Amino acid sequence: MGEQVLPFYLVCDESYSMQGAPLDAINQELPNIYHEIASNPVVADKTRLGIIGFSAGAEVLLPLADLNEVQSLVQLTPRGATNYGAAFSLLRATIERDISELKQAGHTPFRPTVFFLTDGQPTDDWYAAHQELISPDFRARPTILAFGFGDVEPATLRQVATFRAFIADGDLSPAQALREFARQLLNSVVQSAVASANSSNGALMAFPEQAKGYTVLAAEPV
Repeated sequence: MGEQVLPFYLVCDESYSMQGAPLDAINQELPNIYHEIASNPVVADKTRLGIIGFSAGAEVLLPLADLNEVQSLVQLTPRGATNYGAAFSLLRATIERDISELKQAGHTPFRPTVFFLTDGQPTDDWYAAHQELISPDFRARPTILAFGFGDVEPATLRQVATFRAFIADGDLSPAQALREFARQLLNSVVQSAVASANSSNGALMAFPEQAKGYTVLAAEPV
């Protein structure tokens, strides 16, 4: 059996409503996430991170990568509307390709984990694309944790998430809420990698149970 790898994806809303403090906070935190992962050999070896941005469309901003091999980090840029469907369609195609490439390279990839971040209600009919992403027929279907603030409704986050959702409770500013989101993403990557490296039973994923400034929501049953 090849090296076990835990794929993580950050799927981030880049719509115009994210302009200013929200995207600035994420862009400031991305280098911290990069350095924390790359500087820990166990975490760097066990995990891969990819970034997808979405607005009116969706784009792979950082292909799934060993962060030791990344020379520069992308900056998220505000633009367009809030098309969830484009994000989910691209994510499914990206995961399918990435898992295949990891296997071809001799790795044993586990089911991906997605941290989905949005501040608004979707502007499209996204349900079908989401169902294709999380369908049991898709063997690499991801575990999705959804984080939201601003205008997004709790019910929407619960639909997006397959494991757990978090909605900002207003105690933190948007920038502070985004920094907490980044902290939860980093903690999950690091703790999952360390736990899995010390396990003889495969991957042991570490997902946040709560987050400062957020109310926890149960995901809708799939």
